[in-house]
Amino acid sequence: MEKTLQVLNDLERAGVVSRYAIGGAMGATFYVEPVLTFDLDVFVVLPQTSGGLLTLAPLYEALRARGYHEDKECVNIEGVPVQFLPAYNALLEEALAEAQETRYEATPTRVLRAEHLLAIAAPDRARQGPRAGAPATRADIPRPEVSGGRTRPPRTCAIMQPMGTLRPEVVRLLAAKEDRRRALAGLPFPDKVRVVVRLQRMVAPVLRARGRQVRVWNIKETP
Repeated sequence: MEKTLQVLNDLERAGVVSRYAIGGAMGATFYVEPVLTFDLDVFVVLPQTSGGLLTLAPLYEALRARGYHEDKECVNIEGVPVQFLPAYNALLEEALAEAQETRYEATPTRVLRAEHLLAIAAPDRARQGPRAGAPATRADIPRPEVSGGRTRPPRTCAIMQPMGTLRPEVVRLLAAKEDRRRALAGLPFPDKVRVVVRLQRMVAPVLRARGRQVRVWNIKETP
């Protein structure tokens, strides 16, 4: 995943995105026990377009020029499926502005604060019901270890918007993410084990930075 983050840093330096931060299940791993995930959620602030449209097309074009191509809602960057999600409301804009600076091994990156991760995930959890390993309340999330500071509620009180009020581009991305979850949940057991090993490799540097002892299963990731 370090090479993936280096590509994201390059995109930010080039102005393709104004700012990015890790979110989703991988972002939560910086604070709590890892939960199963199949991709890397990256929230981005996009440069303003002349018409004020919210579109990921210039980002995808820049990635294609670097040899990385879309696979439905994800882009495979150095072997890691990455889903880009634009900051489409005030809560996400605040979350990105206040994202914590940290490192993944030797590479600088950013991760959303624990309180923002919880606020962003709450509507998704309400739609799907409780998911194993997912924190249910703010009290379940410990103090951020990436900064050493205290958590606090997001200043933005607005919750994530209902699906019916979102822009078409965002609706498409979120719907595709749900479709991907369902498809991957139906994988044969050996394929699921390989997904777990891939996740172990991705989260191991994060857990070691938190002082945890980590042992990755020694099996092949590919058949």
